[in-house]
Amino acid sequence: MWRRRFLGLGGRWVKNGLCSFNGRSNSSSDSRLSVSLALSGAERPGEPEVVRIQGWIRSVRAQKEFTFLHINDGSSLQSLQVLARPHVDVSNITFGSAVEIWGKLVQSPHKKQNTELIADEVRLIGSCNPVDFPFKIKKRHSFEYIRQFPHLRCKTNIFSSLLRIRSGASAATHSFFMNNGFVHIHTPTITSNDCEGAGELFQVEPASKTAEKCHTHFFDVPSFLTVSGQLHLEVMTGAFTQVYTFGPAFRAENSQTRRHLAEFYMIEAELAFTENLKDIMEVMEQLFKTITFDILSKYPEDVQLFHKDVAPGQEERVERMLKNPFQVLSYTEAIDILQRSTESFKFEPKWGNDLQTEHEKYLVQHCGDIPVFVMNYPYDIKPFYARDNQDGPQHTVAAVDLLVPGIGELCGGSLREERLDLLRSRLKQHGIPDSYQWYEEVHQFGSVPHGGFGMGFERYLQCVLGIENIKDVIPFPRFSHSCIL
Repeated sequence: MWRRRFLGLGGRWVKNGLCSFNGRSNSSSDSRLSVSLALSGAERPGEPEVVRIQGWIRSVRAQKEFTFLHINDGSSLQSLQVLARPHVDVSNITFGSAVEIWGKLVQSPHKKQNTELIADEVRLIGSCNPVDFPFKIKKRHSFEYIRQFPHLRCKTNIFSSLLRIRSGASAATHSFFMNNGFVHIHTPTITSNDCEGAGELFQVEPASKTAEKCHTHFFDVPSFLTVSGQLHLEVMTGAFTQVYTFGPAFRAENSQTRRHLAEFYMIEAELAFTENLKDIMEVMEQLFKTITFDILSKYPEDVQLFHKDVAPGQEERVERMLKNPFQVLSYTEAIDILQRSTESFKFEPKWGNDLQTEHEKYLVQHCGDIPVFVMNYPYDIKPFYARDNQDGPQHTVAAVDLLVPGIGELCGGSLREERLDLLRSRLKQHGIPDSYQWYEEVHQFGSVPHGGFGMGFERYLQCVLGIENIKDVIPFPRFSHSCIL
């Protein structure tokens, strides 16, 4: 039987007394240890006298009596120092080599580290020619440079830190929703719907010519990669009061700017039995702050690398966002602020037009570099599902965007139109085809007032870490004219 065993430094799944995770085994024949655990300096009851470390060499420094190696396995930003005596052969070990090292952990005499490894044996697993290797030892490479090597950039300090933070933020997202009673829904990647109505879709068809010859669609209807899981989440609010999804979304937007990707990740949530935008806004704010607190506490060294070397001053900006309640403006108030500004905008702020990025960033600055909600947008610029406020003379819908420093729009949400007569009118007005008949039926059988939002995961990481280009916060960026790997 499987059972959970906790050792103070984290739980692990064990079977028949053997541990297979967290870098260590109870079996005397397997003394493998992760670098992060070795560096922790914590007492390890029953630890084998000889341990095994696997990873990649980050530096080699030969002296008269000893050779010092630094090994990293991706479990932490800091590498473990290895001391190799003359009898240990390290002649073929170079920067970037994959190795396996056996030795004894001892207390380090150096103040910067608790532990070091006295090597008994160093085994070369994968060689690396440091001359041909595009990343050089002790050299800080720019994001633009390492972006040229998507198959290798995970080996750099900066990108490995990014990936740990991204992994932690992903885990924190799921924890937030689970801890607050949300049900995780796996929404489809292939869909026949255009949720946003913008038409920026990737159509899905088989690569073979068979379907083309038959003049039929594989799914009998035109099908696309999803731009949002929202409509499928709305279906689920007919049986669950709180649901969320977290997965990839796709937009065929012909843009290569630092703000756009063709494939990106979205966090989306829907709440049933809600008739107030404040309910949606509260979840947005708490989600942002909870994830951020979590990664700051669990990955302090990784986050500090960005705040110190990539975006000086970002630490104070993040602290300001976490300490203060988010501000709230109506769309009308936002337009008034923009029109009274002395700023020279490229796009004229005018009631009835959507806010541009330059407007969004100005509004955040106007509010003291604190995230700001802008709510109640004009009826004509929001999608068919946004709930009609039935107000006047300026007709609006119950929609809200969350604007954050350095980015602009991070989240977009709304109350959804649950009144069937108004929904049908809206669908007809937008020229929505009969393929949305199912969406009408959802509102015929026990429908309730509901609302939700979506948050761009990559934009969130940019906001917290201070990274300018969205292509630098995703492992394998996809954008117009670029699909490497």
